[in-house]
Amino acid sequence: MPNCTTPDEIRARRRHASRARWPHYDMPRERLIDGGPALLSDTELVVLVLGTGLPGHNVFDVARALLEHFGSLRAMLDASYTDFQGLRGIGPAKAAQLLAIMEMARRSLVDKMRERSLMNSPEAVEDYLRLLIGGRPQEIFVALFLDARHRLIRCEECARGTLTRMAVYPREIVRRALSLNAASLIVAHNHPSGAVQPSASDCALTHTLREALALIDVRLIDHLVIGIDSTYSFARAGWP
Repeated sequence: MPNCTTPDEIRARRRHASRARWPHYDMPRERLIDGGPALLSDTELVVLVLGTGLPGHNVFDVARALLEHFGSLRAMLDASYTDFQGLRGIGPAKAAQLLAIMEMARRSLVDKMRERSLMNSPEAVEDYLRLLIGGRPQEIFVALFLDARHRLIRCEECARGTLTRMAVYPREIVRRALSLNAASLIVAHNHPSGAVQPSASDCALTHTLREALALIDVRLIDHLVIGIDSTYSFARAGWP
């Protein structure tokens, strides 16, 4: 009698044989396919991004070592290329893969913000800003320039500071708002300490920037202070 086994049946048998040889927890790809990405641990997600280990380095050991080195998945994805240099099992290609994943997430959130009014999407704004500056080791001040329908025109870095000090010039932000024909702005900066309570200088800057923008009929919608896991909103708090 002729063999009527189909190609799909052959592939299914091979998958079954593979699963019989390896423990289920060692197959994150199959677990993702069967149950979705939310089912995977942080280590398993990193394993999938890395794909394979370098010669002499098991990819699971490399993934666990990465998370231990950075302390969390968020901190690892906030890292720069130089932060990966010298780490066991991470060459230039693996570092580039990890950096690309983070940049894809940022760009995806930017696309969402350009498609809708940010007045109706405060969570998307805060998620994007946490990805952008939440884990940075120095203070970064950014401005989101919006059109008349509160859609994103452009997000730009306006100032970068040290661990303890940052100089922001409201006149430069006003000039940029005019050049982009922005109708409103959301500004934000991070606190590397993780605490989001604004300082006296934060409050003074917010007051000055609101008044300067009002002179050119541009509205400051909010000033957000971004921490790793939390956010302070001047607008929600009633402004300074």
